[in-house]
Amino acid sequence: MLNVVNGQLVEKEVPMLNALNEVLRDDYIKDSIAGVERWNKVIEKAGIPFRLKTPHKAFHRNIGALSGVKVSPDGRVVSEAEWNAKVDEWLPSGADRAFVASLMGRVVEPGKFANWIAPPVMGINRQPVDFEYVRFN
Repeated sequence: MLNVVNGQLVEKEVPMLNALNEVLRDDYIKDSIAGVERWNKVIEKAGIPFRLKTPHKAFHRNIGALSGVKVSPDGRVVSEAEWNAKVDEWLPSGADRAFVASLMGRVVEPGKFANWIAPPVMGINRQPVDFEYVRFN
């Protein structure tokens, strides 16, 4: 398991029962990296000069042995000051969240869809798309 020793991330041997969550997390991370690499191939094929990257597994952890440890996306243990200076580059800022929230318009009319949702071909249980599943009385 990863732990912080003298400001560095180091692997530490622990009994498997203690490391089970970490092993499952590592499997999840491998699957995520494979998905991101598939997306990168699509992006590359489209001729877009950009690559997606997954952050280090210790980045922004809120549980486990690394909870609360400040680690950059590239896996460096950083000071509180560096974290605070760069957190808005590394994670969505309040302005980012406000922008996304501004895109999420409420739509409640049957058959109408928010602009960020693709309309389905048909409704649930083969109902028409404009079927009134929920009535707002």
